[in-house]
Amino acid sequence: MRKRTLRDRAFQAWWRIRRPMTLGVRGVVVDEAGRVLLLRHTYTPGWHMPGGGIEKGETALEAIQRELLEEAGIDAAAADLRLASAHANHAFFPNDHVLIYRVDRWRQVEPTQRGEIAETGFFAPLAPPEGTTAGTRRRLTELFGDQPVSGHW
Repeated sequence: MRKRTLRDRAFQAWWRIRRPMTLGVRGVVVDEAGRVLLLRHTYTPGWHMPGGGIEKGETALEAIQRELLEEAGIDAAAADLRLASAHANHAFFPNDHVLIYRVDRWRQVEPTQRGEIAETGFFAPLAPPEGTTAGTRRRLTELFGDQPVSGHW
């Protein structure tokens, strides 16, 4: 295996600046009745699945675990998180992508973050509340209905 040269490192740094990509995670938390957890943030309209961006130095699994705990008090082991789908979210931000994790085994604890979440609730996945975002509705229909998975959010 060849050693990375200074030129290789400079090119890689330039490439990351020139073509940055963002990556986020969302969790489809399912309760014992088959309902899914949705929440409303204080800073953006609509009902969403819990989640957010992957922080520097963090894995996708660590990010979804952190976001679930912060936003909804959902404690889930990494072994109980299943990657369900991946989507390009270019309408939100060029080169943005979102990973969807399904969470069937979890325990409720106290959320670690206060003030960001206005409301949470469990809803029938194919009958989410009014105001649920279009992207969230599409993901729920893909997971629980007969819609094929789209590569786009």
